[in-house]
Amino acid sequence: MTFEGVEGAGKSTHARLLAEDLRGLGIDVHLTREPGGCLLAEKIRALILEERGDPPVSRAELLLIQAARAQHVDRVILPRLESGVWVVSDRFYHSTLAYQVDARGLDPAFARAAIEFAIVGARPDATVVLDLPVEEGLARQGQRNRMEDEDRAFHEAVRESFRRMACEDPERVRLVDARGSVDEVRDRVRQALRSLLAEAQALGREKAARISGEEGIVR
Repeated sequence: MTFEGVEGAGKSTHARLLAEDLRGLGIDVHLTREPGGCLLAEKIRALILEERGDPPVSRAELLLIQAARAQHVDRVILPRLESGVWVVSDRFYHSTLAYQVDARGLDPAFARAAIEFAIVGARPDATVVLDLPVEEGLARQGQRNRMEDEDRAFHEAVRESFRRMACEDPERVRLVDARGSVDEVRDRVRQALRSLLAEAQALGREKAARISGEEGIVR
């Protein structure tokens, strides 16, 4: 599962809270983020978000993100999925479509091909888009990184892109109003993911029963 949205929408907070909910249901969960999530990808993240002396041009930014993503997928995401661990990520490839394609205006065909090369089929079961007015999101931010420093039009294009993706693929991409308190938004996220949480609850019960049965075996 992945969380997307404009800057300041609460992605990191609600990714963490969802991971807590899943663990409470007995699910093994790995919480991660993009760009980043592993050592090399975190180094690339710093180049993307913090480099101001010689910041990457838009094409370089796209390629750096895919390099970080490929490393993240191979080193973190796929090994955990293969071992039965659920992965919750603060951003994934929908951010590339919103930021680098729709806001920066890069070639969508090339960007999608680069994404496919990086993710090798690793797609989230569900993506939550936390929707928030741009001004409100930016007002929540303290010290800003290079991406957050972009102008209002850029961030409006990002927001509109995420909203459009949710309209085009509502089964996979769930739009959640991110206004209000953390608890209010958390309830909306739970409602948007109710079928997946029900699946997690069933799996957690099955796991607990299996462990209980194994512990009851006399050796």
